[in-house]
Amino acid sequence: MATSLLDDGVELRRSMFLEFRTAAEDVRQAAADADTSLGRAVHDYRKALRRGRALLRMIAGELPKADRRDVYRALTDARRSLGPARDHAVANDVLGQLQGDEERVLAKTVLDRAAASSMASSEIKQLLSEGAARTAAQVELLDAALPPRLEWRSLLDGVRATYAEARKARRDAKDSRRAFHTWRRRSKELAIQLEILARTTAPQLDELRKQVADANDQLGETVDLLMARDFVRAHAAEIDEDGVDLLESALEHDLDDKIRDGRRAGRDAFRRKSRVFARKLAKAVKRDVTPVAAPPLIRSEEFAMT
Repeated sequence: MATSLLDDGVELRRSMFLEFRTAAEDVRQAAADADTSLGRAVHDYRKALRRGRALLRMIAGELPKADRRDVYRALTDARRSLGPARDHAVANDVLGQLQGDEERVLAKTVLDRAAASSMASSEIKQLLSEGAARTAAQVELLDAALPPRLEWRSLLDGVRATYAEARKARRDAKDSRRAFHTWRRRSKELAIQLEILARTTAPQLDELRKQVADANDQLGETVDLLMARDFVRAHAAEIDEDGVDLLESALEHDLDDKIRDGRRAGRDAFRRKSRVFARKLAKAVKRDVTPVAAPPLIRSEEFAMT
């Protein structure tokens, strides 16, 4: 007889572990693709690691504290190691779109200086390879640390915690650009968690996931501008103070308006208190669970042929 994934802790555990293992495989594949397109490899590598971290945050309540910390730190370190490569790519895109002649000259000076200290392709490939190997090791660690059964309530608590952090960061982003970054990171992880649950437990959740994902999509350009501004500050040694001010002014043109518009776009997705959100999530899952189908029977003649 078919049972709900919510009622089958063994199957729930298997499903969540496979999600993590798939993310680790995507990390490995991204590293293997480095010779084809290094920029795409870095992007896919960091995206897969973000997915692994989002899954880990969702099942955190089922893991011993030390194991949870070790796995999360390994994924975070692997992702941060390629942060400079990502920052340079973003800065190239953003600074390359500046319109004023003087601004473009100053931007080229910044990019040239940054390029002189940037990681070589061989170093990036080495970091990709090392990160992939380290991530693969976490698959075994997680498999050993997870209990035989997972409780749906623990996953719900994990999603609720991510939502609560994202909601607080959105509120704080009114006065803090650092909080704006945090809001985007947590809302991305929340969208991933809801996508996983929508696929494994309740398709109806996809509407809620889309609401969060759509709000997050509005933040990309603003976050890139903030990153480019920090990049200029970090690589502006050959530019005088007036030049730095000119570049920052060009990057920050209507930035406050963009932050305000981004917060407004996320208002509906994060208007509920975390306990209300968790209650809505739990009801949606119980209304629309995907049953775990029993494996098909193998006829005796088919078995004899195998």
